[in-house]
Amino acid sequence: MSSSFRDPLVPPSDEIDLVAYYQAVWRQKKLIVLVTAIVALGAGVYAFMATPQYQVSSVLRPAAINELDALNRSEIYQLPPGEALIKVGSALESYDTRLGFFRANQALFKQFEQPGRTLEQSFEAFNRNSINLVLPDPKKADSLSSYIKLEMDYPKGIDGVAILNGFVDYVTVVERNKIAADLGVIVSNRLTELKGKLDAARSSYDTEKEARIASLLEVDNVRRAQLQDELKALRDQLKTLRSDRVVQLSEAISIAKSLNIKKPTTPSSLGDAERPGALSVMRTEINNQQAPLYFMGYDALEAERTALLQRKSDDFTEGRIAQIAKELQLLKSNREVEMLKLRTNEDLFLSNVQPLRAEISRLRNLNIDMTQLKMVTIDKRALEPLGPVKPRKFLILALGIVLGAGLGIAIALLRSIFGNWRSVTDRHSSERMSRISGAVALAGVVENIEQSSKSR
Repeated sequence: MSSSFRDPLVPPSDEIDLVAYYQAVWRQKKLIVLVTAIVALGAGVYAFMATPQYQVSSVLRPAAINELDALNRSEIYQLPPGEALIKVGSALESYDTRLGFFRANQALFKQFEQPGRTLEQSFEAFNRNSINLVLPDPKKADSLSSYIKLEMDYPKGIDGVAILNGFVDYVTVVERNKIAADLGVIVSNRLTELKGKLDAARSSYDTEKEARIASLLEVDNVRRAQLQDELKALRDQLKTLRSDRVVQLSEAISIAKSLNIKKPTTPSSLGDAERPGALSVMRTEINNQQAPLYFMGYDALEAERTALLQRKSDDFTEGRIAQIAKELQLLKSNREVEMLKLRTNEDLFLSNVQPLRAEISRLRNLNIDMTQLKMVTIDKRALEPLGPVKPRKFLILALGIVLGAGLGIAIALLRSIFGNWRSVTDRHSSERMSRISGAVALAGVVENIEQSSKSR
């Protein structure tokens, strides 16, 4: 036997009976109002009791070209405005830089410190969601220039304006100090490099000077040895010539004595002397042949031989010897070598070092006021917010009312469905019990009938 009961909220077809649902919900409107009031009250309590959250922002843009002109004109460190902005942006995003600012300004972060937490853990609580870096979208064409935007969310009781502005100032100072340190290192390295080149030029000059002196002395020594060899050869030659002259004179003296030629004479005079009574006649001889030496007479020849034998030196007889003596005297001192050794400021004689000296002087006199170096332009500094960004009270209240009403309707529907299900279940149970009682009674009647028939 099937039951003919039908739930009034559930239509026999697949269509939804909205009227039945509406009636079921309307009957429980007080419950819905109660639930809505409770949820709205909870939302209101949260909206008015939650700690207000504020938001401040700061916008950085590239610095003007003239702000970095002194640094870029140094020809040592090139920093275009765009790269300077990127450097500052990287530092703003750096964990280490943020931690350094946190440590340097702990008085501003007292609200983030909690017992049992280390300084780094307290900083992590601040750094996780407080400061966000916003960059322009390169895909958007409406971005007129590069910029970096910093946004900071903070609860009531925190001086967010001081933190954000202080953080921006801290980062710009840190980056400026880094550039100053880099510039100092670069200048020091350049000066060391130029000093090394200058020392190399000095070393090369000293080597060249010593080589020049050695070359000059070597030339002088070679020339002196050659002159001394020439002088010795000339003296030996003169000595030999003197010895040969003595031998010639001895031979001529012997011939002159044999011819009884005592005084200088000529061949014609010698012939006339052999004729007695010859008239005294003056003759002039023209002869292209040299008269033999013995015609000088043995008196003159002996006198010459005696003089040659008594001679101690033949140097005066050769003009070249005096010239050699002069050259040897000049070679005793090389004035160029003396002047090379007497140089006091040898840097004046270094070649190709003027550019090095000029660069060293420029680097030493390089004076860039890094305190006036402007890394970025702060287009917008953080200002005190007009009101909190969280919680949005009216939005929370509206959502609380909507959610409360939805929850109340859902509870009402569930209660209706559950109540109908229980009534159907109870009805089915009573019908089943009635059917069971009828079946039992029918079975008893049948059994009585059977027993009556048997007894007959």
